[in-house]
Amino acid sequence: MGTPDFAVGVLRKLIDTNFNVVGVVTAPDRPSGRGRKLNQSAVKKYAIEQNLPVLQPTNLKSELFLSELKQLNANLQIVVAFRMLPKVVWQLPDLGTFNLHASLLPNYRGAAPINWAIINGETRTGVTTFFIDDKIDTGAIILKEELAIDKNDTAGSLHDKLMVLGSELVVKTVKEIEKGNVKTIQQTKLEQHQLKEAPKIFKETCKIDWNNSMDAIFNKIRGLNPYPGAWTFLHNNNQSLEMKIYNVSKEKENHTHPIGKLIVGKSQLKVAVNEGYISIEELQLPGKRKMKIGDLLNGYSFDINSYVFN
Repeated sequence: MGTPDFAVGVLRKLIDTNFNVVGVVTAPDRPSGRGRKLNQSAVKKYAIEQNLPVLQPTNLKSELFLSELKQLNANLQIVVAFRMLPKVVWQLPDLGTFNLHASLLPNYRGAAPINWAIINGETRTGVTTFFIDDKIDTGAIILKEELAIDKNDTAGSLHDKLMVLGSELVVKTVKEIEKGNVKTIQQTKLEQHQLKEAPKIFKETCKIDWNNSMDAIFNKIRGLNPYPGAWTFLHNNNQSLEMKIYNVSKEKENHTHPIGKLIVGKSQLKVAVNEGYISIEELQLPGKRKMKIGDLLNGYSFDINSYVFN
């Protein structure tokens, strides 16, 4: 059970390891793009390539879906980046239903663990498998695997690393369940007073606060790159525009520029922040494609008083 690319990596690994995948449950096709053409989930596209039965319920409690699910006769269900399941679904198979989560639980429960780990400046993260219960990401832990976060990792690069690590952990988990060797640990035994959460990210979450520390700004931008993208307001040539910022680097340096001031060079665009500068390497202006800063400066001019603001 899964929808995005992250779940495809796990499904591929299960098939490559010769497990008998009897079916796939994924999100319904959704309209997208300017033509509002129906778009299939990444998991559905891969499942069709593998000639696997595909179920796409809109209602997880509907009699039709439950009947189709039972007919697959699965003895184990694996959930990766899907939806919260009703009890009637997760208690169905004899061996249970487990979830792969892209964090070291109990920390970073929620919809966006990869983004928040980077935004919060973590140096380590990982993946966890756990048996699903009636709450979100709170079930008994089966296995964990840790991974270092590189100082220049983005949400995109960390996603890809965790997809590989998570695929391996799912296979390891299935083998342990198959052998009857599973020993779980309740998350309540690991909980601390201040658990870090990973709530869903909205547009306002992605707005850059240039008054924050240089490290906090740097972490936020890379934690939202490539999706959904950190953004700010750009004031230039008597216009104010929304601008998305992707790849950046830090330059620690004393300066007297006001916060948010843009410093423009022949092939460089920097923002003055506390403790130094954020050097923008890739951005996107409204209605334009994502561009490297050198390419942008070849055809776009910044005035001497241009700045970014919250």
